[in-house]
Amino acid sequence: MDVMPVKLGPAGVPLSCKGRTIVEGMDDIISLGLETMEVQTVRMVAPQHFEQYWQAGVLAHKTDFEMNIHGPYYSEFLGNRMERNRSLAKTEAALQAAKTINARHITLHTGHYGETGRGQAANEQVASVFKGIVERINEIWNDDDDLYPVFPWLKEQPAPLIGVETSGRQELWGSLEEVLEVVNHVEGTIPVLNLAHIHARGHGRLRTSEDYGELFDQVRETIGTKEFYCHFSGVEHRMGNAMHYTQIKKSDLNFEPLGEFIIEDGSWLDITLISDSPLLEHDAMYMMQNIERSRHKQLERKAREDRRRTLAAQANISPEEMAAREAQVAAARAKDALAPHPDEKAAPVKEEAEPTKEEAEPAKDETTTKEKAKPAKSKKKAANKKKEESDNDDLFVTEEDDDDLF
Repeated sequence: MDVMPVKLGPAGVPLSCKGRTIVEGMDDIISLGLETMEVQTVRMVAPQHFEQYWQAGVLAHKTDFEMNIHGPYYSEFLGNRMERNRSLAKTEAALQAAKTINARHITLHTGHYGETGRGQAANEQVASVFKGIVERINEIWNDDDDLYPVFPWLKEQPAPLIGVETSGRQELWGSLEEVLEVVNHVEGTIPVLNLAHIHARGHGRLRTSEDYGELFDQVRETIGTKEFYCHFSGVEHRMGNAMHYTQIKKSDLNFEPLGEFIIEDGSWLDITLISDSPLLEHDAMYMMQNIERSRHKQLERKAREDRRRTLAAQANISPEEMAAREAQVAAARAKDALAPHPDEKAAPVKEEAEPTKEEAEPAKDETTTKEKAKPAKSKKKAANKKKEESDNDDLFVTEEDDDDLF
């Protein structure tokens, strides 16, 4: 089964990057075999960052590297007029940065429910805000071309999609259902499936490959898309609320079921997968390796099935009957492995006779005489041999020494 591209990358400049600029981070990401990153603006886009943003945009345009950006975390689109206008001003800076950096997706948070509370009124207000943001990014992207000759991607690529991110806490707008409803009514938006948030808000919802299948099917059936923009990380959660991100291996949100789903049933998917883990690119690499492992398992299983069909055709039986025979043979081998060999008989236990007094006590005179009879040269030779054995011991590392190396 052919698998559509899965682009993987970190949320920010890699931890292992010696330089801290975005361009240097991109170089490191590409050298790791990853294909995307998400620039983090956190609270506000600083004007001094625009030079490196433009350099990153040029590199992304030349190398077909997928660049994305995350808008300010502290938005209040459901707040009062002053809070909403302040949030929109921060968003405007993020949209300008997205143009400069050649972003393909712009991820935005909505914020607290505020006085509006949950329900249709809140969803309609959020939809109205995001409709205005989509209109604004299209205005920025379609400005007079002559004024922006340094941004060739404005002419060659469509405006980036506005991502509406799922939230991980009960008091924040952004359940999966709320996000899908807004995206379904606002063209130019895409759901950002933060899988750690969905898992936490659903009290540990994502545990098996079937759980991921139900999630992606729900999104596809609601908004009719095959393109997904996702965040993944380990997460610590309580009472339906995400507390903080963790590395993947220290969370009850495992990546293996997602990797299995992508390979086995996700041929229709087109996914960008961003690592939000504190380990950033390290966990992005872990996800990539896990997907490859799932791919190899699938190939091995297919090879076994093909061989079974071939043998079944030669024996003029069905593949199911051949599988049953293989199971019987495997069970017989397992049984034989546990059974004792017929040639192996328990050896009789011999009772050792107690040594006689003369055998227990060797003659002192004889021992003393032999020791005295050893020439001095023989003693020296034995001492040298002992020293060589001691020196050789230093050349090897024991298991205890191995523990100290890691």
